[in-house]
Amino acid sequence: MGLFDFAANIGKKVFGIGDANAADQIKANIEANNPGVKELNVSLNDEICTLEGNCDSVEAKEKTILMAGNMKGVGSVNGEALSAPVPEVEPEVEYYVIESGDTLWGIAAKFLGNGSKYPEIFEANKEVIEDPDKIFVGQKIRIPK
Repeated sequence: MGLFDFAANIGKKVFGIGDANAADQIKANIEANNPGVKELNVSLNDEICTLEGNCDSVEAKEKTILMAGNMKGVGSVNGEALSAPVPEVEPEVEYYVIESGDTLWGIAAKFLGNGSKYPEIFEANKEVIEDPDKIFVGQKIRIPK
């Protein structure tokens, strides 16, 4: 799980472009919604966010990367220095970038076969999506299988 690309011009705004303490603000936002990462270090250089730390699981690692990447001003995330235990069975996860007109209901219908399963997508992304009624174009989320 190396470099993930994101749309730097969209996302949750937690810092101003060029802020000296942008990495600290990204770190504070991740820790406030902690997906299961400890000893987190964040650096940001030219829209590339590099993360280091110890994750409780592969899922926690994925969520940490998504949380950093879904912030305005972050164009890609390098998560190679995030450690996570190797699972016995690699979880099947697909990533999806929200498009104009999308709803979690519609995404659930498309990927899970039934719109009423949208809480599964929300639960898999609750650290990334703070409110199921507030998703934004360009946001990258996990689709559990």
